[in-house]
Amino acid sequence: MEFNDSLSIGMDDFSNNEEMEIPEVLPMMAVRDVVVFNYMIIPLFVGRPGSVEAVNEALGTNKLLMLVTQKDATKDNPKVEDLYEVGMVCVVMRTLKLPDGRLKVLVQAMSKARIKEFVRTEPSYQVSVEVIEDVEAEEVTVEVEALMRAVREQTEKIMSLRGILSADLMMIINNIEDPGRLADLVGSNLRLKISESQKILEESDPVERLRLVSQLLTKELEVSTVQAKIQNDAKEEMSKSQREYFLREQMHALQKELGDTDERSQEIDELERKIKKTKMPKSIRKEAKKQLSRMDMMHPDSSEATIIRTYIDWILDIPWKKSTKDMLDLVQAKIILDEDHHGLDKVKERILEYLAVRKLNQTTKGPILCFVGPPGVGKTSLGKSVARAMGRKFHRISLGGMRDEAEIRGHRRTYIGAMPGRIVQGLKTVATNNPVFMMDEIDKLGSDYRGDPSSALLEVLDPEQNFEFSDHYMNLPIDLSKVMFITTANMSDTIPGPLLDRMEVIRLSGYTQEEKVVIARRYLLPRQIKQNGLKARQVRIDDETLQYIVTHYTYEAGLRNLEREIGKVCRKIARKVAEGGKGPYTVSNRNLDRYLGPPKNIPESELEKLEQPGLVTGLAWTEVGGEILQIEVNIMPGKGKLLMTGQLGDVMKESAQAALTYCRSRSEELKVAEDYFDKIDLHIHVPAGAIPKDGPSAGITMATALYSAITGRTVISNLAMTGEVTLRGRVLPIGGLKEKALAALRADITTVIIPAQNEKDLQEIPIDIRNKMEFFPVKDMDEVVKIAFPKVSAVKTAKATAKLSGSSDVA
Repeated sequence: MEFNDSLSIGMDDFSNNEEMEIPEVLPMMAVRDVVVFNYMIIPLFVGRPGSVEAVNEALGTNKLLMLVTQKDATKDNPKVEDLYEVGMVCVVMRTLKLPDGRLKVLVQAMSKARIKEFVRTEPSYQVSVEVIEDVEAEEVTVEVEALMRAVREQTEKIMSLRGILSADLMMIINNIEDPGRLADLVGSNLRLKISESQKILEESDPVERLRLVSQLLTKELEVSTVQAKIQNDAKEEMSKSQREYFLREQMHALQKELGDTDERSQEIDELERKIKKTKMPKSIRKEAKKQLSRMDMMHPDSSEATIIRTYIDWILDIPWKKSTKDMLDLVQAKIILDEDHHGLDKVKERILEYLAVRKLNQTTKGPILCFVGPPGVGKTSLGKSVARAMGRKFHRISLGGMRDEAEIRGHRRTYIGAMPGRIVQGLKTVATNNPVFMMDEIDKLGSDYRGDPSSALLEVLDPEQNFEFSDHYMNLPIDLSKVMFITTANMSDTIPGPLLDRMEVIRLSGYTQEEKVVIARRYLLPRQIKQNGLKARQVRIDDETLQYIVTHYTYEAGLRNLEREIGKVCRKIARKVAEGGKGPYTVSNRNLDRYLGPPKNIPESELEKLEQPGLVTGLAWTEVGGEILQIEVNIMPGKGKLLMTGQLGDVMKESAQAALTYCRSRSEELKVAEDYFDKIDLHIHVPAGAIPKDGPSAGITMATALYSAITGRTVISNLAMTGEVTLRGRVLPIGGLKEKALAALRADITTVIIPAQNEKDLQEIPIDIRNKMEFFPVKDMDEVVKIAFPKVSAVKTAKATAKLSGSSDVA
């Protein structure tokens, strides 16, 4: 390996070398990163085997060596085509063998030469050369003198700009009178490109060579001037910053020595230290420093200084890069979820799936889950369990009734009392950038002249946007991609469509009576005992009593009323203990009315079931879970009117009309006269008339009730049904099948007719519930009639029809 250690110019008389005869064939060595000019004395490190062989060959003969430059300095074994043709014949003056096997060689250039032929390429190069005689200028004209002077001045300027100006070198340059020698000397000392230096070397005319050097110097001077300006600007800026730093430190030292420390300065210094210490993106740090500089220049009592100080505090309080480590042990996470909640297998499975993906891909974005279900089924508490299972911080935001967009995005700093939105406030509270955010009641968002919060939530809940969430107060990009958002709603219908599209909906249905008893035993009763200051041994309630409380004192899909009733029992026992009682106090079915009063609800199974024509049980879905719906139809002589009572909505009224049209189209099957429906009035009533009711799922129930009233047949006992009906009797699918099934089971109804298209939804109903019930999927009303009226007596039907119509020829 050869490289230029240090360039030096020897101005010897060359008297001895000029007498030497240059043979036609010489050993050749390739050099890189340097072009050797006439009169140069240059040290070289020789390491490549071929180069070492060439030096040894030169030393063994006449010490003459041909040096040529590589076109590509990166090649360790250059080929013939990688070498320039014109080089320099040099004499080896000294050699020194280094410990690592390399040679340090000092050579002196003697004459320019051109390679005519490569005589040998292995193990080292040997070439046939043609000496190129230097042409001296015939006379130094005024033009040549001016060119030489320009070259000297340019050389001096460039070396001065580079900081390598040497008085000795400039003296040598100024004493040279030959244009060719001046060109060679300048070209060898100005760190030009290899291609440019080689071009100078190959030019034989001295004046043209000097002119070429002058052109390259002009270009190099421009580059060196710009480079020097850049360096000076940077140095001045650095010097200014250092000077300000030293002056500030001296001022602080003097103030400290005099005991006159300024609280304002301490505050600025403290904020500056916090900005340096807090981990934040470079752009955020730059903005914080900018605001701190503005604050430093303001009067401390100005209102704007206070605003900036508050803004800087918010920047420092946001956890830009502070995260909690996810607990990715799936077995432990499942244990925690099972400890906190009984049932809810679908939700737990989804959380464990997310943790599994997170374990395999640390960069996955946080999911946007939406828990939809009746009140009291554990949506909010489930969010806390998710956070505990993942080892993350938990923060809850209530969206119910929110109407101001600024609650989400914050206020502009120009407003008095401006603050960031609830999202940024939540990040400050939890002090990590990957918490679990529970956003409750997202279906109850409002909007008014102050904006639409649901539109602002689009950016928060969109994984493709929330990595650069923009809060109006902060006006800085905030990364929310690591936050796990969980929203809750009682129903998904009122959630805006674009917002619902960004969330994964998980529906939570109500609990069965058995599940409620288990939850009351494991969670509700111990919690109420603790909250009321009691001990577990002082309260004794068996499962049968808890079952009685569930069936006779609560009627809900969730658990809130059940916990209230248990809390009421614990409070009465707490009073007895506070008055001096020792206990334990046993609560049973016999003395439960002393604690809770008479039962509030009587289950359907304990009521007298009225099996009459025109009375059918339907199933409905509400925000608080499933409900049973008794539909009554009565027939009176009249003029073909249809009366509907019970606070029915438009959709439900349309279902009644469709059911009546279906029955009228089946007059022949019903065995009634053609003018039968013109001589009667039909009255459809849905009890609990003070409660508004709407929806299409009572269609087949109304049609069946009309069929029952017209035929005089009663529906089989222990039967409920749900489904939408069309004019031609087709049964269409409905929603909320699980909630409706639970409502039927609570009423001790075990036979349910459902639309055939809802048969797939039976998988969502727990297996223990499906085993207790019998579901009949139907496609049309004919199938409903066969199930609801298994034995139809034609004679009895004819009698009932004749009685209502007043005719005797209807049999």
